[in-house]
Amino acid sequence: MIELSAAPENLFWGYMDAAIPPVLEIDSGETVRISTLPACFDADTPADKSLVTPDHRAALDTLRPGGTDGVFVSGPVGSHMMTGPIHVRGAEPGDTLQVDILEAVPRQDWGFCAIIPLLGTLPEEFTDYERIHLMIDHAAGAASTPWGASVPLDPFFGILGVAPPKEWGRVGSPEPMAFGGNMDNKDLRPGTTVYFPVFNEGAMFYAGDGHGCQGHGEVCITALETALDGVFRLTVRKDMSISQPFAETEKRLISMGFNRDLDEAARQAVREMITLICTRSKLTRNQAYMLCSLMADLHVTQLVDISKGVHAVLDKAHLGVSS
Repeated sequence: MIELSAAPENLFWGYMDAAIPPVLEIDSGETVRISTLPACFDADTPADKSLVTPDHRAALDTLRPGGTDGVFVSGPVGSHMMTGPIHVRGAEPGDTLQVDILEAVPRQDWGFCAIIPLLGTLPEEFTDYERIHLMIDHAAGAASTPWGASVPLDPFFGILGVAPPKEWGRVGSPEPMAFGGNMDNKDLRPGTTVYFPVFNEGAMFYAGDGHGCQGHGEVCITALETALDGVFRLTVRKDMSISQPFAETEKRLISMGFNRDLDEAARQAVREMITLICTRSKLTRNQAYMLCSLMADLHVTQLVDISKGVHAVLDKAHLGVSS
């Protein structure tokens, strides 16, 4: 298996940009293990600095959010460190990159969660910065809170994506868009396949923003922010052309919507699910719309990443029904 470490030369911090050169080239269908670092600044690390991995320390000392080349970043610069990008040979604009998520495993013993003033779902009510550190018990698959509770781990990558269109320039990492990015969708866990529209040669895949667990909504703006190792199989699909990411498991279809208006995000998720249903069944758009009302579940993915997220989930068993 190909390995991609979280060394500083394999990372970029706080933005996405089609101009970032690839740190690895692989063939379509190959599997790669990617090590990632948590989305955090130095102040977010524990008081016991021995808990900070050497690659994380090197990245904090070497990299700067938004890059060091002075290129303008549209939108806020994020705290997210991404590993990549990976050039997948044969991928061309208009193709689809199929990403099979095979593993997501914590690679450090701690994570943190924080309230950031003026951000989150209740920005006017929680105006004092507060950060907690949670210790991760790998054997138990749980993390302990300062108030004595144990929360089960359910690791996933908050950020998965491909490079944005060149004409968009450098964009801040907080906002999810058509290229994926900071989707913060906890249903994109191991066993899920995610599909991304390709905007650039090689697709330029990356991963980051590891979460040990998160509730739908991520209401205070942070999950259990931690470092993960992930295993992904990256495959170029010439037989698919999409404009928006979607996902599937063995039994479910997952469509996604992103918009600064929650209602519009929901409409996009429903619209995308209707398209998926019509593509994979003999149902008409009217029938697909009604099927969504009967059997699809809409979830608020997140409320805190500028563009809010809604995803729709449908059991594939219902696609066999047609008049």
